Amino acid sequence: MLTDEPPPLGEELDQLAVAVIRGLAMDAPLTANSGHQGTAMALAPLAHVLYSRVMRIDPADPQWSDRDRFILSAGHASILQYSLLMLSGLGLEVDDLRAFRSLGSLTPGHPEAGHTPGVEVTTGPLGQGFANAVGMALAERLQRERFGAEAVSHHTWVIAGDGCLMEGVSHEAASLAGHLGLDRLICVFDDNRITIDGGTALACDDDVSARFGAYGWRVLELGDIGEDLDALEAALRSARDGDGRPTLLVLRTHIGFPSPDHTDSHAAHGLAFGAEDVARTKAVLGIPDEPFHVPDALVNAYRAHTAARAAVCRSAWESASAAVRATPEWTATFNPSVESLSSALPSWEMGAKVATRKAIQAALDATSDLLPGLVAGSADLTGNTGTKVAGLDVQSSGAPSGRQVHYGVREHAMGSAMVGLALHGGALPVGGTFLVFLDYMRPPVRLAALSGAQCVFVFSHDSVAVGEDGPTHQPVEHLATLRAVPGLHVIRPADANETAAAWADAVVNDGPTVLVLSRQDVEVVTDGSAVCTGAGTVVDAESPRLVIVGTGAEVSLAVRAAETLRDAGINARVVSMPSWDRFRSQPPETIAALLPPGVPVLSVEAASTFGWSEWADRSVGIDSFGVSAPGGIALEHLGISVDAVVEAARQLIGAER
Repeated sequence: MLTDEPPPLGEELDQLAVAVIRGLAMDAPLTANSGHQGTAMALAPLAHVLYSRVMRIDPADPQWSDRDRFILSAGHASILQYSLLMLSGLGLEVDDLRAFRSLGSLTPGHPEAGHTPGVEVTTGPLGQGFANAVGMALAERLQRERFGAEAVSHHTWVIAGDGCLMEGVSHEAASLAGHLGLDRLICVFDDNRITIDGGTALACDDDVSARFGAYGWRVLELGDIGEDLDALEAALRSARDGDGRPTLLVLRTHIGFPSPDHTDSHAAHGLAFGAEDVARTKAVLGIPDEPFHVPDALVNAYRAHTAARAAVCRSAWESASAAVRATPEWTATFNPSVESLSSALPSWEMGAKVATRKAIQAALDATSDLLPGLVAGSADLTGNTGTKVAGLDVQSSGAPSGRQVHYGVREHAMGSAMVGLALHGGALPVGGTFLVFLDYMRPPVRLAALSGAQCVFVFSHDSVAVGEDGPTHQPVEHLATLRAVPGLHVIRPADANETAAAWADAVVNDGPTVLVLSRQDVEVVTDGSAVCTGAGTVVDAESPRLVIVGTGAEVSLAVRAAETLRDAGINARVVSMPSWDRFRSQPPETIAALLPPGVPVLSVEAASTFGWSEWADRSVGIDSFGVSAPGGIALEHLGISVDAVVEAARQLIGAER
């Protein structure tokens, strides 16, 4: 604590603030006829202490790089965070609270990063925020090691409930955080022992403290101090001091407190409070029974106090970090220039045979020095997925500056931590696993798209060419499901040159990118230029009778099929379409030039044909699960072959055999 930090607001204003927050926690859901008031009411004192006494925030600059990060993993209690953002002057006003959960408001049902000022990550699906926090804490550690504590020295605070800790992702993420010793990660466990269905004993008897202790966390049992502001402050400051481990604070709370009707009731989890319940509770709180009662004097005092606290820590930071922030390395970390990236990328000669998972590693190796924010890793498949970057040290508690992360067999936690890394700022996370294991990390991929987090998800072993591992490891429907996610940039490069171009594209993309890569060697047949527009001609033909469109390894197969057709007097254009979403965004004339109206289109892809009707009149694909056999045999058996493409082409144009 800085010696010249202003004193707390004072007992009278403290108690009024807590009462007002609890009133808002009832008023907003009641007005919206939707929402969750009970958890927000119980946690009002804790949140008030965090925002007014403990956390480093700056209302004048909500994106200050060295601010403390606050994550409400129990995102259903969003009105709690919105109330504190309003009182602290972080971009919300009382009218925004009145518009809670309404169309276009800054106060949606669950916190959304990039939508509401002061919200760091998008939470709601339970456990995701907790796992995001692991990535945020890791980003802080990497930057503190690189630039020093004068420039980077903040904490990541999380509020998580029973539901967050029941979800499997919390187990993965807590284990990873404990292993890495992320000592600036502090989670308050809201131990209210209530779920929607009833008491937690209905479904769970976990000893949370023992569990986190086994993960390597420091566990502090706070007991029933939820109404004691000074005790809460002391506990939070003690946790902030750290001892080399992440910290879990177990706080016993009472959902719906101090309602005379719904305290400790599972009904308080949802919309339980009617107008009479609210009135009776406000009488206990000692505030007027009027909607959205927020005295101007309280708002003015709260904001002035928050600004005064910010001025102290911000001024100290500005002077101490000025020299570091003027360095090229700082600029390259937080605002990387990609102008020199293209010239550093590797390229391959036509006809070379390279697995695209190997090409991505070559691209990462060639550009890592230009991207000091790069954080690479995988879920126990580093070498297999091409995400082992030459020159990067392995991240660990003993090597806190390492940017090569071994996430272990924890795909869900890896994806969620990557989202946290990206949304922290100053980090470009790249994480790899097999495409079929997208099933274990779909939630963070979706939330990366929803929040615009610049993550690069590398999915290798992209087809039945995986071979002998069989249908359990052979992705079929996964590409279609990825392409269905709004805001997700999906690239399946045809060869090594398109892979290098795809990496450059991912670096400049302002949201998440998925790279879908081959296990097997693939012939180089492109110059990589199709990536920038989403599709491009690989083999052209005069007055083509049809266009064969492929992605990934099937582009080279399409080239061979076109050669066979040409020998039979049938001209075919071959198009590589590495990115549907990018091609879809092109002007109509660009699309028409590549896929001329009236010319039939045949697609070929070793995956589900679902969705190809947008581009193709007929599709060669796989609409069944795979088989256990060597990759080439599996492809042939499932109809991914030159002969199958030639036959489909003949049928499409009505030609004789």
